Amino acid sequence: MTHEVVGRVEESGAELAALADENETLGRLSDRTVELLRSAGVIRLLQPKAYGGYEAHPRDFAEAVMAVARYDGAAGWVSGVVGVHPWELAQMDPRLAHEVWNDDPDTWIASPYMPNGVADPVDGGYVLSGRWPFSSGSDHCRWDFLGALLGDGKGQPAQPITVLHVVLPRSDYEIIDGTWDVVGLGGTGSKDVVVDKAFVPTHRAIRQEAVQESAAAEEFGLTDTLYRLPFSSMFPLGITSAVIGICEGALALHLSQQKERVAVTGVQVRDDPYVLYAAGEAAAEIAASRVQLLDGISRLYDKADSGQKITVEDRADVRRNQVRCAWRAVGALDQIFTRSGGNAIRRNNPMQRYWRDAHVGLQHMIHVPGSAYHANALAAMGLELPEPMRVLI
Repeated sequence: MTHEVVGRVEESGAELAALADENETLGRLSDRTVELLRSAGVIRLLQPKAYGGYEAHPRDFAEAVMAVARYDGAAGWVSGVVGVHPWELAQMDPRLAHEVWNDDPDTWIASPYMPNGVADPVDGGYVLSGRWPFSSGSDHCRWDFLGALLGDGKGQPAQPITVLHVVLPRSDYEIIDGTWDVVGLGGTGSKDVVVDKAFVPTHRAIRQEAVQESAAAEEFGLTDTLYRLPFSSMFPLGITSAVIGICEGALALHLSQQKERVAVTGVQVRDDPYVLYAAGEAAAEIAASRVQLLDGISRLYDKADSGQKITVEDRADVRRNQVRCAWRAVGALDQIFTRSGGNAIRRNNPMQRYWRDAHVGLQHMIHVPGSAYHANALAAMGLELPEPMRVLI
């Protein structure tokens, strides 16, 4: 059954698509695009019911992100990134959820999780400084999740390395305009943020390992299956969903535009077996990507729901397939783009934007195949993964 949020996205799809060019020109999502996403409830899908969320199945979240991305890749990307943050926030000290959502359940939280700062321990918390690129949707968020290395009290990383996720209010960081000038996903507004000696109370920080191993949910008595899934499976879900949705949108546009197109040979494209073969094959590949991504997170959910332990091998399998889903879908998009005719490269044709957005989506670290495939092979052999390789497995 289609989730009500997905239905509302579809209802506003034509307007989302019409706003996509404006978003790219602005270098961020327009206020109207954000209004449509808020009205649909996409960002609240993984949010606790106690704070106005749906506590939805992660499959529903992924399908909603795909639906948005079919109309506008940038809006889909922001939905996938910002939309996963309520899931993590729910697993932190309840005081933080109260601070963020008590007055407005539609408050958004940005991120980047890369540990580009140092959080030095002090009485009652940490002092944080650093600079983080790629804070998607930051202009419309009032808080930011930032990755940080636990400090030694002197501004240097403590040993052994410990990664924290810390949450700061908008007053404690600066968004640097002019830092998001890119060839694709321009509308995401993934700008740099800077923090200079901000105090972070203890309850606004969590060890990355605690989220990765589902220990955080247990500590605060969360029993909902949603909050017992591993970070390494949930964080990539929204991002890969956006990439697949972009490819779905491109396929639909390609079919629409080729229906009446006449090639330079005078042959109608709908009578060209080579173009139609490529379209059919691409449709199968993109559909396979969707099915495999949804199947992976659903299998993990079912396992957690039945009380079984999610193993490293389980996580490695899902990560392997998630990476492959993205590359398979974008590879299929390449096949239809090259057969879309010269008009596909015109700035006023959304086809070229879909193509650019999809390829930029592959640049995210979660889509790097080498380490994910390597780790999966080791896990399948029953061998230990080297510590750095475990970070996103």
